[in-house]
Amino acid sequence: MSYQVLARKWRPKTFAQLVGQEHVIKALANAFASERLHHAYLLTGTRGVGKTTIARIMAKALNCETGITSEPCGVCSACTQIDAGRFVDLLEIDAASNTGIDNIREVLDNAQYAPTAGRFKVYIIDEVHMLSKSAFNAMLKTLEEPPSHVKFILATTDPQKVPITVLSRCLQFSLRQMTPQQVTGHLHQVLQAEQIEFEPLALNLIGHAASGSMRDGLSLLDQAIAYGAGKVEEADVRAMLGAVDQSYLFDLLTALVAKDGSTLLKTADAIAERGLSYEAALHELAALLQQIALVQAVPNALADDLPLREQIVAAAQAISPEDIQLYYQIALHGRRDLPLAPDEYAGFTMTILRMLAFAPSSAGHTALPANSHPPAVPSAPALNHQLANNPGSNHQAPRHPVANNLAANSPAPASAPARNDSPPWQQDAAPIAKSMPVSAPVKPAQFNGDWRALVVHLKLGQAGMLAQHSELLSYSDIQFNIKVEEVHRSVATRDYQEKLRSALSEHFGRDIALNVQIGEVQTETPADIHYREKQERQDQAVAAINNDPFVQTMVKEFGASIALDSIKPI
Repeated sequence: MSYQVLARKWRPKTFAQLVGQEHVIKALANAFASERLHHAYLLTGTRGVGKTTIARIMAKALNCETGITSEPCGVCSACTQIDAGRFVDLLEIDAASNTGIDNIREVLDNAQYAPTAGRFKVYIIDEVHMLSKSAFNAMLKTLEEPPSHVKFILATTDPQKVPITVLSRCLQFSLRQMTPQQVTGHLHQVLQAEQIEFEPLALNLIGHAASGSMRDGLSLLDQAIAYGAGKVEEADVRAMLGAVDQSYLFDLLTALVAKDGSTLLKTADAIAERGLSYEAALHELAALLQQIALVQAVPNALADDLPLREQIVAAAQAISPEDIQLYYQIALHGRRDLPLAPDEYAGFTMTILRMLAFAPSSAGHTALPANSHPPAVPSAPALNHQLANNPGSNHQAPRHPVANNLAANSPAPASAPARNDSPPWQQDAAPIAKSMPVSAPVKPAQFNGDWRALVVHLKLGQAGMLAQHSELLSYSDIQFNIKVEEVHRSVATRDYQEKLRSALSEHFGRDIALNVQIGEVQTETPADIHYREKQERQDQAVAAINNDPFVQTMVKEFGASIALDSIKPI
């Protein structure tokens, strides 16, 4: 006897055998039990979730020789012929290859005749959204008032393309995607029944790779059995799927925390040596970062059977949430830009080096001397063991020493930053790292009354919007009084005031009180001065271009025109 693939061999024969569609099963079972039968049904959902399977079970429930039932016997001639695809009163039509009005007209002409062997004549139209507009129009009347012996079961993966006039004539059921746990559980039952050896972690990989489709999961399982010569092992499944070994991803994160560019490149070379896809590596890295962020926000959110769950928890405790969000965004952009890179290796290495270059620093950390080495960072499993022995640890750990090491390794900024034309509150808001030892005494800062210079020096981040749009009314050693116009009231909230007050107190080395008034300002605010100076530089640049002899010659001799929007001051 020829081999039958698992997806066909294990296709459910009854409603009870279906996996993951309880909301649909309950409605249909109750309808058949009470014989409240609709004349047209529409099943929607992505591939491999059971649309055609449910349609065939419905056909058996309608034509079973025991009567209309929610539990067809499966042994009568009608049930066995439907399972074998030989029942004369069940017509399965592929709308993708029978799209025209002539095909539908032939179906409708035959619908008027009574069934030959069964109780009902059942029409299953798969991918119904592929029908042409004229075909839909031709079947509207019959679909609304079909003969009593006719039942229509429509299935589609794209219900948005089905005309609303058809949708309104059908009883609609939306089938959900399977969860990885549901797919994994079903594969476990299949392998036990088939008496095939397997590793649970291998089934977890297949369950996640199936992307919610049971048929995809069974097809991958068939492939894994062939690949493993009758066994399903984790290493074989990982190699078959082309999935990047998670150990590479944790090596990348450990190297990022340690500021170790050499290890990053070695890991990238190791991925290439195994013939793995860099696009898949960035995809897996983004998925891992999402799981780490999830643990940091909701410690118990991960499933208990998730592969490498302990290492993910350890990484969540080792890396700050800010770094995780930054790495995730860079991974997404790197994957998007991968086709634009000279080659995949260059695109991947530039992505991870970008993560290394743009890692944010945390306030209050001391920069390491130039000749010092970064502290050793334990691997994820070692860190997990260390945290397990620490009763005070928790899963929300952006304040752990490893995250501090990441910030401590950031290079100290130059003493004279380059001029930036962007508004000061949009510039880098990271505080300047102190190159002196923490224990060294700090001389209190002095204020000469230049409010704009003080605001630019503080680099306040979002709270800088309050300072930028404020006018300094008066100041003393312990208090600053500022005024904000009514139009900018939204930046004068209590949160922004507290951030500005804290920054001033930290800068001057003493507690500073801040008083904010709302009203009309009398002098230029730092934001006004910035935009005025920027406009003056722009006007000077435009004048320089207009007065340039070469430009004047091009305009005069060749009728050229100057695109003023393209002129930018240097």
